[in-house]
Amino acid sequence: MASHIVGYPRMGPKRELKFALESFWDGKSSAEDLKKVAADLRSSIWKQMKDAGIKYIPSNTFSYYDQVLDTTAMIGAVPPRYGWNGGEIEFGTYFSMARGNATVPAMEMTKWFDTNYHFIVPELGPDVKFSYASHKAVEEYKEAKALGVDTVPVLVGPVSYLLLSKPAKGVEKSFSLLSLLNKILPIYKEVIAELKAAGASWIQFDEPTLVKDLESHQLQAFTSAYSALESSLSGLNVIIETYFADVPAAAFTTLTGLKGVTGFGFDLVRGTKTLDLIKGGFPSGKYLFAGVVDGRNIWANDLASSLSVLQSLEGIVGKDKLVVSTSCSLLHTAVDLVNEPKLDKELKSWLAFAAQKVVEVNALAKALAGHKEEAFFSANAAAQASRKSSPRVTNEAVQKAAAALKGSDHRRATNVSTRLDVQQKKLNLPVLPTTTIGSFPQTVELRKVRREFKAKKVSEEEYIKVIKEEINKVVKLQEELDIDVLVHGEPERNDMVEYFGEQLSGFAFSANGWVQSYGSRCVKPPIIYGDVSRPKPMTVFWSSMAQSMTARPMKGMLTGPVTILNWSFVRNDQPRFTIIGVMLLLPRFETCYQIALAIKEEVEDLEKAGINVIQIDEAALREGLPLRKSEEAFYLEWAVHSFRITNCGVQDTCQIHTHMCYSNFNDIIHSIIDMDADVITIENSRSDEKLLSVFREGVKYGAGIGPGVYDIHSPRIPSTDEIADRINKMLQVLETNILWVNPDCGLKTRKYTEVNPALKNMVAAAKLIRTQLASAK
Repeated sequence: MASHIVGYPRMGPKRELKFALESFWDGKSSAEDLKKVAADLRSSIWKQMKDAGIKYIPSNTFSYYDQVLDTTAMIGAVPPRYGWNGGEIEFGTYFSMARGNATVPAMEMTKWFDTNYHFIVPELGPDVKFSYASHKAVEEYKEAKALGVDTVPVLVGPVSYLLLSKPAKGVEKSFSLLSLLNKILPIYKEVIAELKAAGASWIQFDEPTLVKDLESHQLQAFTSAYSALESSLSGLNVIIETYFADVPAAAFTTLTGLKGVTGFGFDLVRGTKTLDLIKGGFPSGKYLFAGVVDGRNIWANDLASSLSVLQSLEGIVGKDKLVVSTSCSLLHTAVDLVNEPKLDKELKSWLAFAAQKVVEVNALAKALAGHKEEAFFSANAAAQASRKSSPRVTNEAVQKAAAALKGSDHRRATNVSTRLDVQQKKLNLPVLPTTTIGSFPQTVELRKVRREFKAKKVSEEEYIKVIKEEINKVVKLQEELDIDVLVHGEPERNDMVEYFGEQLSGFAFSANGWVQSYGSRCVKPPIIYGDVSRPKPMTVFWSSMAQSMTARPMKGMLTGPVTILNWSFVRNDQPRFTIIGVMLLLPRFETCYQIALAIKEEVEDLEKAGINVIQIDEAALREGLPLRKSEEAFYLEWAVHSFRITNCGVQDTCQIHTHMCYSNFNDIIHSIIDMDADVITIENSRSDEKLLSVFREGVKYGAGIGPGVYDIHSPRIPSTDEIADRINKMLQVLETNILWVNPDCGLKTRKYTEVNPALKNMVAAAKLIRTQLASAK
């Protein structure tokens, strides 16, 4: 019985790639140094999978930024502004597309389906001259082969690539991206030919858009694409991989009818209804890559349950055609549980990181082949039983409090326009008030003192002294820049979710459970293992300290319940239920309500402490939107309700902000309005200001709103005139009295040499427009 891994984490167990990338970007190391680190990581990953007994080992899933950008490089779809003149795409062009440079902005970045991973959105149009410009897929296959590992090269499928793209600037929004299919397929054919010549016997195309609600012409594009590739693929075994949700019935029919395809991969963790489609009719003689090991969470697989599912599938597809697989790439989970010495023994027994999931996949494959490792299965069964019976998981008082929330919609007593009037009398802000999103640059010294405090190498008194000095520095800087509503800079926080999870019950934290978010950016998601509550205040001490340093309004900074939920590894041990024919896990909203109650307590304590502006970030609200339309309304109902719970108890004078970033918000704008925040700051600049289009189309927004005026994920410093131009575009569709001026997102990933001039220009632009507005009266 064979085993297969869809993809594997790239950063390395100690974030080796992160540090190598940042060293290269800072000019401290060479391209060859970066390539050496990458090669060592790839070699280690391939060897690990080979030693574990995995038959179908992926290659070309490693990336210096993301796999969609790799595909853009492969087909030479470089926007003209980067000055690329053909030939093999080198790091300079590649990273300019991802991050921008001193003269041109980066391409848009958005979320990869409903994950916290990001990708660079391709910009395409009828005039793009495609060419084979990156041989990475072939080079990595040859690299693995030279190490004695025969891999399955993985490519982003041509149809999903186009469906994930957008029309370039200046191209009509109605332009059909799928019309480019026949222009990019010749490059795919070149890649396939080189892989065949190099000795590849299998190839995997990732076509995850098949899990979405596609129209008939979009489904037809898959049929057309693989028919066109059929002769090129002759002699190769071809896998089409899907993940993250059920495959709709029409897409299943299209997929399983594709020409020249050997096998099909399905997510059977999040796509449990796909099982019914497989049982209803799977094509004879084809391979089924059964994704029964969860690639998006860190819980140990219930091996007995998975084995039962696999045995039922074996009777449908045949013993020799069933391959045990992960549900998706393991990119979305942490690397190795071996690196977690501080997790207690009981909790650790419940977990499986990427390295352990590789072992689980192979153990299931061996069990199906009649070589079941009884000791391994017995230990797994004992861990599953321990988790179900452990008293640390359940808090009845919390469960009752969350259950009681369902009888109210938890709206504030007065409408937003009335509240804004009351708040303006208290805050006395100018037209176009300026603010930032929360964090300021995290220096090496700051990170060091946090580490030392956690390791008990510095006293609490020393730690507080250092953090207080940093807050004071950030406050003074903002006052010098003449920013209107200040933040304390969050020097006490490594991560906006981790910080709160560490102070809430029901959460656990890994030491090295890093997961890539984009580029070199890694996050360490909390592990929600039980019912959630707030034992004590979490931010009041620091926010009160910061407010005491200035007469200007100081924002209290919190992370919202939906974002904490979506950026955590959420428990999967609660009962399931069905609504509108969709199987749902209870914790997605029950746990969210519990977190909302904890944040509500914090909001009310901040207000009592004299904090009159409180930001409750919901950066990940859109990210969690289900991939299927039929499931969206239910999610948005409880997600928006959870946010309202957090702030329904404050006075009208308390101004509630929220922040969202790096997703397409236009399709949920009415839910955003229904959140009933007083002010929302939202990513806008990197996405070519497409957020503004929703207001041009007539949506009325009465609360305060701050569409970001510059992209903080690029080192590029925007000019005053550029920012003023953005503000003027906003004023064409938004009322002057509701518009705020702010960056796209928090500043912690930037350097002060970038932040200071950018904020200086931002404030200057706001003042320039204020003067113009005043003179126009």
